[in-house]
Amino acid sequence: MRLVVLAAAVALVTSCSAGKPAATASPRVISPSTAKRAGTALHSGLSGRAAGGAGSPLPVPAALAPFGTPSVAGEGTWRPAGRSVDGVPTVYETTLVPPGGTKPAGVAWMDTALLSARLYSGSKSPGGGPYRYTAPIEPAQAVSLVAAFNGGFKMADAHGGYYTEGRVIYPLVPGAASLVIYANGTATVGAWDSDVRMTPDVVAVRQNLVPLIAGGRPTALAASADWQAWGSTCGASSCAASVPGIEHQWRSGLGVTADGALVYAVGPALDPLQLAQLLARAGVVRGMQLDINPSWPVFASYDPAAPGGLAAPSNGSKLLTSTKQGPWTFFEPWWARDFVTMSARQAGSAIG
Repeated sequence: MRLVVLAAAVALVTSCSAGKPAATASPRVISPSTAKRAGTALHSGLSGRAAGGAGSPLPVPAALAPFGTPSVAGEGTWRPAGRSVDGVPTVYETTLVPPGGTKPAGVAWMDTALLSARLYSGSKSPGGGPYRYTAPIEPAQAVSLVAAFNGGFKMADAHGGYYTEGRVIYPLVPGAASLVIYANGTATVGAWDSDVRMTPDVVAVRQNLVPLIAGGRPTALAASADWQAWGSTCGASSCAASVPGIEHQWRSGLGVTADGALVYAVGPALDPLQLAQLLARAGVVRGMQLDINPSWPVFASYDPAAPGGLAAPSNGSKLLTSTKQGPWTFFEPWWARDFVTMSARQAGSAIG
């Protein structure tokens, strides 16, 4: 896909009490353009998979150079996380201290050649259910679950749209940063109607604000002093509306690398530029901010003892131990926010 630098000004993101965004035109449909995944087989015994099933794994990510003198043991060194697929690790995790920061952020790399993405929807974001896929994760999906992570803002604050399960829940907005999931489970990130578009094989689109990274670099807005454009934050010690928000707050983001891997980043004291720099250091060419503030960001991986065992809170691990949410979050019936699961790709499988 062509890399496009977004050069559009956006309005300040409103508070969580803001109303719904104004309706926009429905997304236009064009000729299909299947998302291709480049990758080199690094392991033996992975050839000859069934069409629609797991393919050759993507190249294992190279170690990340710290932004300064390493202050955390193992900083930038990837370690496998979660269950493997046919003996091959599909998720790698590491930590990095952002430029100018002191607290480590977590970074997770996901192999989209071996994993299938699915968007789960909630009663608060996007609202408007019922949905086939919503918390809690059921046993039928837990049997192949490898990892899960948070979605974006409530739709009143997202300045974007939401499409899932054959329905436009909120109209999709041209130029908005978008996570797009296809029928075969592959996923990518890009600006809507330029990097990514509606095609017959798109099964889910989750938009949140505008691109954070384009062309492998932080966007002009990400690098600007206007950090409030990236969401209303909690204060240093309270999320009360009367407490002024702070620039360096919990933030999470997601992006895609040149060879199609997804990369997630989360940290406790990040401004928008630092979040973009973390993703870019991990090879992201197009990226977006996801949810922010202490209560919402979380990335969890699952590694059952038995090869075909069910993922569960008891065999889950946090990317960062300091996140408020954890591997139990997506198995709770009360969880009302959208999230994304990454599961072992099955032969002949398709995302419904």
